[in-house]
Amino acid sequence: MITLTELKCLADAQSSYHILKPWWDVFWYYITLIMLLVAVLAGALQLTQSRVLCCLPCKVEFDNHCAVPWDLLKASANMSSSDPGTPLPLPLRIQNDLHRQQYSYIDAVCYEKQLHWFAKFFPYLVLLHTLIFAACSNFWLHYPSTSSRLEHFVAILHKCFDSPWTTRALSETVAEQSVRPLTLSKSKVLLSSSGCSADVDSSKQSLPYPQPGLESAGIESPTSSVLDKKEGEQAKAIFEKVKRFRMHVEQKDIIYRVYLKQIIVKVILFVLIITYVPYFLTYITLEIDCSVDVQAFTGYKRYQCVYSLAEIFKVLASFYVILVILYGLTSSYSLWWMLRSSLKQYSFEALREKSNYSDIPDVKNDFAFILHLADQYDPLYSKRFSIFLSEVSENKLKQINLNNEWTVEKLKSKLVKNSQDKVELHLFMLNGLPDNVFELTEIEVLSLELIPEVKLPSAISQLVNLKELHVYHSSLLVDHPALGFLEENLKILRLKFTEMGKIPRWVFHLKNLKELYLSGCVLPEQLSTMQLEGFQDLKNLRTLYLKSSLSRIPQVITDLLPSLQKLSLDNEGSKLVVLNNLKKMVNLKSLELISCDLERIPHSIFSLNNLHELDLKENNLKTVEEIISFQHLQNLSCLKLWHNNIAYIPAQIGALSNLEQLSLNHNNIENLPLQLFLCTKLHYLDLSYNHLTFIPEEIQYLSNLQYFAVTNNNIETLPDGLFQCKKLQCLLLGKNSLMSLSPHVGELSNLTHLELIGNYLETLPPELEGCQSLKRSCLIVEENLLNTLPLPVTERLQTCLDKC
Repeated sequence: MITLTELKCLADAQSSYHILKPWWDVFWYYITLIMLLVAVLAGALQLTQSRVLCCLPCKVEFDNHCAVPWDLLKASANMSSSDPGTPLPLPLRIQNDLHRQQYSYIDAVCYEKQLHWFAKFFPYLVLLHTLIFAACSNFWLHYPSTSSRLEHFVAILHKCFDSPWTTRALSETVAEQSVRPLTLSKSKVLLSSSGCSADVDSSKQSLPYPQPGLESAGIESPTSSVLDKKEGEQAKAIFEKVKRFRMHVEQKDIIYRVYLKQIIVKVILFVLIITYVPYFLTYITLEIDCSVDVQAFTGYKRYQCVYSLAEIFKVLASFYVILVILYGLTSSYSLWWMLRSSLKQYSFEALREKSNYSDIPDVKNDFAFILHLADQYDPLYSKRFSIFLSEVSENKLKQINLNNEWTVEKLKSKLVKNSQDKVELHLFMLNGLPDNVFELTEIEVLSLELIPEVKLPSAISQLVNLKELHVYHSSLLVDHPALGFLEENLKILRLKFTEMGKIPRWVFHLKNLKELYLSGCVLPEQLSTMQLEGFQDLKNLRTLYLKSSLSRIPQVITDLLPSLQKLSLDNEGSKLVVLNNLKKMVNLKSLELISCDLERIPHSIFSLNNLHELDLKENNLKTVEEIISFQHLQNLSCLKLWHNNIAYIPAQIGALSNLEQLSLNHNNIENLPLQLFLCTKLHYLDLSYNHLTFIPEEIQYLSNLQYFAVTNNNIETLPDGLFQCKKLQCLLLGKNSLMSLSPHVGELSNLTHLELIGNYLETLPPELEGCQSLKRSCLIVEENLLNTLPLPVTERLQTCLDKC
């Protein structure tokens, strides 16, 4: 048994489709109801009449039909005048002498044999036509391939209509349209008062932030209405549903074809009805001459019958024909509406012109057709629905949700001091940049990583201490006011791209930029002419770091950045072929060619007379015979040949008298030339991860040595000359073959870091007590060896826990 609740749910489900029914669908509905009433009324009359057909026997026939008294009198008069001898017909003495059951029998037989089928089945024909019309009107709402899409669309549309975000977006558009004339008039007044004339394009004005003129004009600022977190999440869910629905429906036109077919069926049915119903309407008559062979039962073979429903059925049938004509004309109009223009594309052009959401896309196929139907009901539905098709609208919503999630307090908890002792805010994998970031004026470094779309508004000018910007795997757009601020204040910029691409154009406006770090962009072949010219505007650029796969150093760097002081190129293992243009960079002080697959030291380097530092890390150097040419670089103080395949050090290295730092770690060096120790200015020497077996005694000549590392070699003993380097602060001897540590280690009073782990030591010399600067945390040794030290030494080391 169906409950009232189930009936209510069924009614609600049907009423929810009203927004997809245009005016002709509503007109069809009411005409169908009236047709149904006609069918019910006719059927009820036919069923409630006990004698639909009333028949009397014909006792006298005249002229092949039953004779009535006046017919007999007329016939008698005619016969007497023409032939006086002819007997007259019987006088008016007709009597009904049949039994009631015989009359019922005659009525039934004449109803079945002589009554026309149209007069007999008229109510049922009307009912059948009405049911077909009703089925055609609702078929697309229940057909499996269309009903699910329609139900989904109606559910989404209702949510779009009721969403607070829709109301906010539309009110924002109205407020912007209202304030544009006000802003335009104020701009003209200001321009005229200053004696200047200009054309103001009001269509390009925007209101990203509350405008002071809005409140005074009595208009609420669009940004003053803030969605709560729940409303924002609901709107976000609607955006996702609209995207999935559009992807699923826009590629098909099933709904359009089903709706078109059912209208064609209606038109065909209308033509058929209007063709045969008026014709058969003439067969509904009041009097019926019934001639049946039932004389054996009644004594008569001819009867005169009366159809009691003839007149009312004629009226109902005529009224029904009028209804069918109205229904058919409406169906013909709907068919003309579907065929006269393309309903498989819906354009929001008018809405784009009136609103600030100019990116609302046009839709196609079933999606477009459904919106056309909704327009016939109320254009406001499609207008509200379009808000959830706009990426601009979605981005604004994301921004609001982001602001609700990232409060000022939460952002403050993310502030840290980086290795340069700068206040840094690192934001990772967000949907955008929270507006509350601009409240933290103490930020010095802003780092944005894996944020799909970031837009820097003019509010960034509030970060007065911002000097450094990191953008990793993110797309950054900069407003014009924000670019003006960055142009004056930004000193360091780090950009890392996920995909190969071009440098953003706004980078070349940063005229005060001093350091630029680019990773992942292709420079030499894919830089446009605009970008080639853009580099020359970076007149204050001193440091450039490139991490990419290049075949040559880009000409834009050597030609347009002659004042560059530091160039770092990480080629990620790709071979760097052409290096001759390096000669042009005469002001270069630091050069890093990392992972460039170099087999020899490029000769073009020896022309850089101002070079202080050279780093050739992770190349394929096997020999460094060109090291003799480094003597022409009088200012060279730092040489890094680490992570290569160098087998030996040439004796000519002794000519580098100004060398202060030398990194030869992670090579294949087995012996050290004595000429190395002629570089008496060395204070940093790293020989770790090689194949050394001993250290020459001449190391004592390196009187300025402060850092010495021979970790992971095969050294068995240490020369006493090593302990003559009194300035030594860091001594790394781990992972060697040392059997003992000389007591002279106590003479290194400046020693702060000592690594001995991974050797064959059995005891530690008590003279370690002389290393007064050595801390326990900076003594890297096995724990069991600490027990071999005298107790006072151990206690001193344990009580001082400062880190290195």
